[in-house]
Amino acid sequence: LGEFSSQNFANTTWALACASHPPSDEIVTAILDRAVEMMGRFDEIALTQLYQFWLCVRIQYPSLRPLEPQYERRLRDAYASSTPRPSRLQRDVSATLSRIGWTHDFEYVTDEGLSLDMARPTSKHGFEVDGPSHFVWDVETCRLVENGATQFKSRLLRGHGWAVTHVPFFEWDRLESEADKQEYLAAKLEEVAPNAAGAAYGVS
Repeated sequence: LGEFSSQNFANTTWALACASHPPSDEIVTAILDRAVEMMGRFDEIALTQLYQFWLCVRIQYPSLRPLEPQYERRLRDAYASSTPRPSRLQRDVSATLSRIGWTHDFEYVTDEGLSLDMARPTSKHGFEVDGPSHFVWDVETCRLVENGATQFKSRLLRGHGWAVTHVPFFEWDRLESEADKQEYLAAKLEEVAPNAAGAAYGVS
């Protein structure tokens, strides 16, 4: 760790957090100690990656000592500094959700700094609209699958108690009418809360 540049260090910690098999307590402790030593050398992108690593650590290693508040605040501020740029696809999904009665906060940010395209904070249910940049092509199955960053964010949200419903662009683009879109979203809602769609959401 001592020989890593600041960006390589941040890239490595982010990759470890994304991995399915978390590292040992000893490795995580060493990473956090080194991150504190290097804090003044990280740019905003690296700080953002380190914050995601820290969120993962809080979920998977609850017994580890916490970061000192000033360091955690520095990481969170960097992560939350980006300006949201809602897409037309995202606005279309949001408008359709509103029309079927699923009122929500648009571009919601959780207490941890994680963003959701649409969310109901009281029930901790959110929607993420996934455009092309959220996917990679799986050569074995010959289909699009969520990339590592998208899967990782979903894991972080679930780890903090959120139910997340995804709307992939290629599913939404196939819907030809407003009725098709409403039926699609009602079915998505029913997956989260059985029998809650239909009349409760204004869809017959």
